[in-house]
Amino acid sequence: MRYLTFLLLLIVPTALPAQQGWRAFTTELDSLARADGVVGWSAVLVQDGKITARDDRGMADRERRQPVTAATVFHYGSITKTLTAIGIMQLAEHKLISLDDPIVKYVPELRQVHDPFGAMDSITIRMLLSHSSGFQNPTFPWRQYQDWEPFEPTEWSQLTGMMPYMSLRFRPGSRYGYSNPGYVFLAKVIERVTGDPWEGYIHKNIFQPLGLAESFFRHSPWYLADQRSGNYTVVRDSASGRDSAVANAREFDPGITVPNSGWNAPLTDLATYAGVLSALARGDTAWSRRLLPSAVVHSMWEPKYRISGEEYNAGADNWMGMGFFIYHRGGSTMVGHTGYQAGFRSLLFMNPATGRAVIAVLNTDNSADGDASGERLHRIEEAALRMLM
Repeated sequence: MRYLTFLLLLIVPTALPAQQGWRAFTTELDSLARADGVVGWSAVLVQDGKITARDDRGMADRERRQPVTAATVFHYGSITKTLTAIGIMQLAEHKLISLDDPIVKYVPELRQVHDPFGAMDSITIRMLLSHSSGFQNPTFPWRQYQDWEPFEPTEWSQLTGMMPYMSLRFRPGSRYGYSNPGYVFLAKVIERVTGDPWEGYIHKNIFQPLGLAESFFRHSPWYLADQRSGNYTVVRDSASGRDSAVANAREFDPGITVPNSGWNAPLTDLATYAGVLSALARGDTAWSRRLLPSAVVHSMWEPKYRISGEEYNAGADNWMGMGFFIYHRGGSTMVGHTGYQAGFRSLLFMNPATGRAVIAVLNTDNSADGDASGERLHRIEEAALRMLM
C-alpha cells in the first residue's frame, strides 16, 4: 500500500477545458497502461454525480476473457479511508465523541505502544484523521510475501499483539506521517461507541443513505461475483528478463485492513459518492441530513499538515486534511484520495467549487519497474488534477 507515491505533482500546468483535459488524461492513462503491462482499467469524468465521459479498456479477467465494462467491480484501496473519516465525523456531530478525545479512551490497548515523546494520552482522534499521530505506516511491517502468508493480519488480536513492539515515529501532532493502522484504530472507535461492526456501520450510515447498492467489503456478494475484476502484478523473470502480469486471487480478504483499504464497487457508485460530496460542498441540506452537514464536510477539507519530503513530492502544494488530501493547483483547490492494494491502483479527485470529479482505477501493479512506474503514475495524477482546475 504505497499510497504516497501517488500524491505528487511537481509542475502546475495550465488548466484545460473539460473534454480536452479528458482526452489528455485518458491518453496519459492509456500510455501508462501499455508501458506497465496493465491488464485492464477504467476511468470516468463526473459532473455533480453524473458520469459525463468514461473509458473502459482491457480485460477485467484475462483468464476468463472478460472485458472491462461499466458494470465491472474494482477494489479501491485507501479511498476507503474517506468512509472511515466520515463515520468518525458523524459520531462527533452526534456528540458521541470529541475529535480531541485521546484515542486511548476508546482503544486502551494502544498504551502498550512505546511513546518516546511522553504519554500516549497526547494522541487524539483528530491526529489520527490527519495522519499526524506518529504511528507507523504499514499495518504489518514484517511481511515476507510468501505464498502461505495471510494477505494482511486477519484479526484485531494480531494487531494488538504487535503493539508492544511498535514505537511512535515522531512527536504526535508535530507533522504529517501516513499511517494505515491509524485508520484501523479509528474503526475500532466506531465499533466500541456504536456497538456495530465497522462494515455494518458504514453500510447503514453511508452506503444505504447514499444508495450505493453495489458497494461491499471482503468477498463479493453472489449477484456481483461475476462482475468482479481480477488483479495482477507485473513481475520480471530473472532468467529471461521478460516482464509478465501474474494473476493474483480474484477474491481476497484484506483482513484487519478493511477500514483503511477494503472498498469494492463499480465506478458508478464512486461517481454517486463524489456527487454527494460535491453537493454538500455547495450546501445541499437534503444530503446534509443523510450524511453530514456541509460545514463539517468543509472542515474535513481544511489543510492541516503540509505533505513534504515524500518521493516525487518536493515542492508540490499538497496538504492533509481529515480523511482527505488537499491539492492546490493554479488557483484551484481539489480534494480526494488515492489507493493502492492487491494490484489495484486508484484515484478519486474532486473540485468542490465546480462539482467536477475524476475517478480512475487500474487492475494491475508493476512491481518490476517500480520507479519508472511511479513516475508514470505521477503524470496520471498531474493530468487528472489539471482537468479539474
